[in-house]
Amino acid sequence: MSATIHHLGRDTVPSLEPIISLVASDMNQVNSVILDRMQSEIPLIPELAGHLIAGGGKRMRPMLTLAAAKLIGYPGDRHFKLAAAVEFIHTATLLHDDVVDGSDLRRGKTAANLIFGNPATVLVGDFLFSRSFELMVEDGSLKVLKILSNASAVIAEGEVNQLTAQRKIETSEDRYLDIIGAKTAALFAAASRISAVVAECDDEIELALDSYGRNLGIAFQLVDDAIDYSSDRETMGKDAGDDFREGKVTLPVILAYARGSEEDRKFWKDAIIGHKSSDEDLARATDLIRSTEAMKDTMSRARHYGQRSIDALGIFPSGKAKDAMTEAVEFAISRAY
Repeated sequence: MSATIHHLGRDTVPSLEPIISLVASDMNQVNSVILDRMQSEIPLIPELAGHLIAGGGKRMRPMLTLAAAKLIGYPGDRHFKLAAAVEFIHTATLLHDDVVDGSDLRRGKTAANLIFGNPATVLVGDFLFSRSFELMVEDGSLKVLKILSNASAVIAEGEVNQLTAQRKIETSEDRYLDIIGAKTAALFAAASRISAVVAECDDEIELALDSYGRNLGIAFQLVDDAIDYSSDRETMGKDAGDDFREGKVTLPVILAYARGSEEDRKFWKDAIIGHKSSDEDLARATDLIRSTEAMKDTMSRARHYGQRSIDALGIFPSGKAKDAMTEAVEFAISRAY
């Protein structure tokens, strides 16, 4: 499959480099806030938090906060602490997720819960959530506090919704989209929006940035769910087939199940409830996802949301920031190729 995304108007392989270089000096400020605020007199807290925070993540969400500030020409510095708050919310949810999922890997490294244990991992996640709220309160904007605290609540709802949908093959496409809209897209939307709030932009700009982040988040998660059936440990930073073995009903599975023969549907039912989880079963699942075009159609859906994300930037003038944010969307989708 080609890495080019002609649907999104680019004939070269997209990269995150433009957005990384756009916000590089600002990201140094954010990283210094992160390092400062993850400290504690209890040594285990910075040790465990550092295991994940220093673990090579792309910092996609705080980058969106910083890039949005560049896009609207915000000259202040309030967004540095808020971008750090966004990263703390994200990191806290990752720590909690790994305990819930029983993950072995995170970003290609041993998951924190396997090294430090589940209780410590959950509690350090709580610590990082608390730090994020301290940073929001220090900023002083009730509107920012409302946006980020609402996103935190929505993420938790999405995770609970996903947990209760786990191992249920009858999960609908609408419910799946509700889950990823909450657990992934809500924080992308909030991260993109808050710079417009501190810059005191009008509602149209705020909502355009919210739409940019939300649609990017949905596209990002759709691609993640496709990659689980098409990639490997080195590419993903987690084990291939984790979603399959955990009984997560993602869009590729929903489509393959709906389009499968009676025999195929019986396989999916057995697999999702946990009766088929070997490497051979994963290979069969992957074959079914490809042969029913579930993979192709999941990626087509990701491109649709990616285009919506790019379209949301239409009200902004051309320039380096807009180009970098556009290419970040294209990169998010190209990861699967």
